[in-house]
Amino acid sequence: MVGIDQKIVLEVQNLSLAFGGVQALDAIDLKVLKGEILAIIGPNGAGKTSLLNCVSGVYRPQKGKILFNGLNIVPMNPHTRTKMGMGRTFQHVELFRGMTVLDNIKLGRHNLTKGGLLGSMFRMGEALRQEMECRKEVEETVLDFLDLSPVRMTPVGLLPQGLQKRVDLGRALAMEPSILLVDEPMAGMSVEEKEDMASFIMDIHRDLGTTIIWIEHDLKTVTDLSDRATVLNFGRKLAEGSFEEIRRNPSVMEAYLGMED
Repeated sequence: MVGIDQKIVLEVQNLSLAFGGVQALDAIDLKVLKGEILAIIGPNGAGKTSLLNCVSGVYRPQKGKILFNGLNIVPMNPHTRTKMGMGRTFQHVELFRGMTVLDNIKLGRHNLTKGGLLGSMFRMGEALRQEMECRKEVEETVLDFLDLSPVRMTPVGLLPQGLQKRVDLGRALAMEPSILLVDEPMAGMSVEEKEDMASFIMDIHRDLGTTIIWIEHDLKTVTDLSDRATVLNFGRKLAEGSFEEIRRNPSVMEAYLGMED
């Protein structure tokens, strides 16, 4: 694993989110250290995805702050957050099914390219040059990194779920994020596909030095890959720390892990 820097890159302070009378998040505090893999675990409905949605800008909380490299990003839209170095994958794959793998991943570079309106519309001048550079970089880095080169011209809708999840991860990597939010990357996968995805996540962490926050229900994989974990239940934080500390927490045992001393 990449060595963990004690610098705090993301801090959630007293974060609360409600939908009508339903309290999805209740005064959540969270710190993420540079270079670590932090797992967010908990039962269904615990608020895990809601937390990631607040961090990435999909939801705006009613209360609290989210500090990314010291800046409060709550007022910022998702577009701005990606420019700051935040990447995101989704629990349910959100890809353009009629477009190729290459074109879907290239969309992740949109925030990193600059071109005028006319150049972008007619694919000319600086816009065309940047598009060709983007394609070369994506083909030589992201596609090879995730072993997607053999299917780069295949429409995403024709791929199995496991490969679509990998394309979703590739699109996030194309943003060149310093922090990556990953929501249940192994959901619906076979054992072999899960092993592949776990390997790719470790490669991203080790080779690219990316800080990762992820949600995953496979506790063995989470324990093997993560540095620390935060446990949520009914929108509240039950515990945080190493897995040994969490395993001994009575509240966690009762609410989620179902373990005994």
